[in-house]
Amino acid sequence: MLMFVETEAFAKKLEAMDEPERATAYEAVGRWFAEHADKITHHTHLQPVHTATTMRLGDGEPVITDGPFVEGKEVVSGFAEVEVADLDEALKLARTWPACPLVEIRPVA
Repeated sequence: MLMFVETEAFAKKLEAMDEPERATAYEAVGRWFAEHADKITHHTHLQPVHTATTMRLGDGEPVITDGPFVEGKEVVSGFAEVEVADLDEALKLARTWPACPLVEIRPVA
């Protein structure tokens, strides 16, 4: 699984782009998905962070709050499930990601 992580700086940069620049950035992402379609089994873009709801489980009743699942300035904005031979191939694929500055790579169960 490749999880695409937005930073505050990246979000501000994207927000500051004019419409043609933003369209070019989204086109680069579309090309990336097209170029790697043979390895991608599922992908999606998540709604903005303000739409998140978090449930923290522990002793007693769960605590439900609005907002992302982690506290910080980085949030997962989307993911792609990929079928690759090993971590090296996943790293090679992640290096070509044209958008968010962080990609977390994690095996799926």
